[in-house]
Amino acid sequence: MTVTDPKTQWVPEAGPEDDGDEMGDMPLSMRLSIADALTLGNATCGFLAVYFTTTGVLIPHLTGNGDGGMARHSAATAVMLMLLASVFDLFDGLVARKLRSSAMGAELDNLSDLISFGLAPAYFVLVWGMVANDAHQGVSALAGIVVLLAVVLRLARFSCVTLPNGVFQGMPSPFGALTVVSIVLLELPFVPTLLAIVGVAWLMVSRVEYPKPRGLLAVAMLGWIVLSMGLLTAWAFDAPGGELLLQTGCALQLVLGAVIPLFATARRVNTFRDNRREARAAAQP
Repeated sequence: MTVTDPKTQWVPEAGPEDDGDEMGDMPLSMRLSIADALTLGNATCGFLAVYFTTTGVLIPHLTGNGDGGMARHSAATAVMLMLLASVFDLFDGLVARKLRSSAMGAELDNLSDLISFGLAPAYFVLVWGMVANDAHQGVSALAGIVVLLAVVLRLARFSCVTLPNGVFQGMPSPFGALTVVSIVLLELPFVPTLLAIVGVAWLMVSRVEYPKPRGLLAVAMLGWIVLSMGLLTAWAFDAPGGELLLQTGCALQLVLGAVIPLFATARRVNTFRDNRREARAAAQP
């Protein structure tokens, strides 16, 4: 708002602060883009995943009213919500590139990813340890903290480091979260499960390059998510062969998580060798 100086009768020009006030009066819905709405859907799914893990798995276990079927349904629902969050995360980037994103779009994306792919899987790991064996509660809490901090560091680095177009540095947090949950659902012995979870956390903060999901890769990822939801549904409703299908899907997710870094490392080694060979050839008279 413009105010007249009573002594000089001078009316100052509107500055950035005035523009900010006018923008502040704008309704929130007018400042959120379609991409931002998808990002908020991501955060909502992450919160609901924590909710179903608590009400359907943890509380029945603590009160002694555990029902295997209900816990299975709730666990499957929590994981499907994380999968749905990854769909929102995939599409908000695509929509932002095609249309536009608000000035706070990047911050919303990081905060939503922290909820859905940091807090939700870390909490899932904690509850798994408590339900599997109360003696493992402390260790599983530590594993959950490792996952959460890995995602925090991963997202912080993504915000401040400029990378070549088309690649991520470190395992993307949605892929890491789904790999962590797959490890838990495989129901391996406690120690191998713990080591695998820590390994995924390390990959998220590593310098291994992962391709960004664009074009055919984005379509393939979406198809894999839909297939995973189908496997979880079959498992949740105790369909014939549902347990085997889920175990197979989780194993494939784990294999993908291990194979991609190997291919990326091999590609970097080959690139280094080629560059070294070219440098030697150029140095020869």
